[in-house]
Amino acid sequence: MTDNRTLRTLFQVFLVLLVLTFLLLTGIRMLLTDAFVKIEYNTPWFPEDTYGMTKAQRLEYAPIALEFLLNGAEPSFLGDMTFEDGTALYNQREVDHMVDVQVLTVAFIKVWYGTIVLLAAILIWAWRGGWWADLMQMLSTTGWVILVILGTLVLLMLISFDLVFTNFHAIFFKGDSWLFYYSDTLIRLFPLRFWQDAFGFAGVFTLAGGLTLWLGLRKKSR
Repeated sequence: MTDNRTLRTLFQVFLVLLVLTFLLLTGIRMLLTDAFVKIEYNTPWFPEDTYGMTKAQRLEYAPIALEFLLNGAEPSFLGDMTFEDGTALYNQREVDHMVDVQVLTVAFIKVWYGTIVLLAAILIWAWRGGWWADLMQMLSTTGWVILVILGTLVLLMLISFDLVFTNFHAIFFKGDSWLFYYSDTLIRLFPLRFWQDAFGFAGVFTLAGGLTLWLGLRKKSR
């Protein structure tokens, strides 16, 4: 009996981590699209580039930067880009950082695919193994736990987004390689407002997923 409870608890923890990772990475994958960039640039609160880049130019260059993260291209893909006057679009520090982000993005997407496979396997296992109702109950509990975790994170972002943003980069990047001048192209294309909205979207998307699991499956699991 004790062993069964321990195994169930361990599986519940695993399920929370798996679903939480899936929802977060799904939200992030949705951010890596031209559609999100266009929506973000057309919001009334998105800041203009004080160094003179037009909205049309930003809408041209930003999707190319996102494409680099997903297409596995060499650094020259960005390093060879220039403004209309022939000056380099990105300096070497920016290119190096984008290479780091590309590596991280590829890793994230592989993990995302892995979560999809694992969740599908668990669903099939539960369906064929006759413990579907138990899984629905555990997924409902998973949704509630995700609400608590993400609710705390969203609250932290509301209190101090800079703290969350800085710690995120401290975890995934070395030193200060992610810090740039306001005049650098990456900051001009993706200012702090962009990241506030991006983190907010990922957080709200994950919260919505947790809420859906908790409320949607709570009745079915009874």
